[in-house]
Amino acid sequence: MRYHEILMIFAILLGAVATAGGARLAYAGDEHHHHHHAMADAAYQRSSASYSIPDVSLVDMDGAQVSLRDGLGGDEPVMLNFIFTSCTAICPVMSATFMQVQEGLGEERSKVRMVSISIDPENDTPARLREYAGRFHAGAQWRMLTGSVEDSIAVQRAFGAYRGGKMNHAPVTFLRAGGADKPWVRLDGLVSASDIIQEYRKLAAH
Repeated sequence: MRYHEILMIFAILLGAVATAGGARLAYAGDEHHHHHHAMADAAYQRSSASYSIPDVSLVDMDGAQVSLRDGLGGDEPVMLNFIFTSCTAICPVMSATFMQVQEGLGEERSKVRMVSISIDPENDTPARLREYAGRFHAGAQWRMLTGSVEDSIAVQRAFGAYRGGKMNHAPVTFLRAGGADKPWVRLDGLVSASDIIQEYRKLAAH
């Protein structure tokens, strides 16, 4: 066999491997409904709504019971999202964004409540949330909560974020100025840290 023929066969084999790898990646992306589409589209949709916070108790990273109404209430601004620790698509992106938000706020972050609620509480124990929080250098103002499946679904439904299961998870971030009577700003899509801070500044100015 001639040298150039060997090179041609090698190139064909490399192409086949790359194609198979791409197919596997596409399949993995399809397991998260909207995930690969959302990551490709950096735009987000902004809306405003009032949500009735359900009267449920969740569990924080230290295993302590937390009344959700207390956790999201008070006079401090709130930033909220829904994640699960074994997610490999949008959740790490959203959590990295929250990490950048707390860095961008600097000392001001102590005035803000950042809350991430697990949508996979069967697997997301306080210990797993603690490890996940460490991975993203969560500060004292950033609490991660888990609990029962029923309570997690109730919270997701209350915020219009329930998609029938964790594999249908869609990226959405909620912001609210201080005061439980204030409306929430809803950001659908993979929003950047700078956009979240900008939205927060708008709320703080009113």
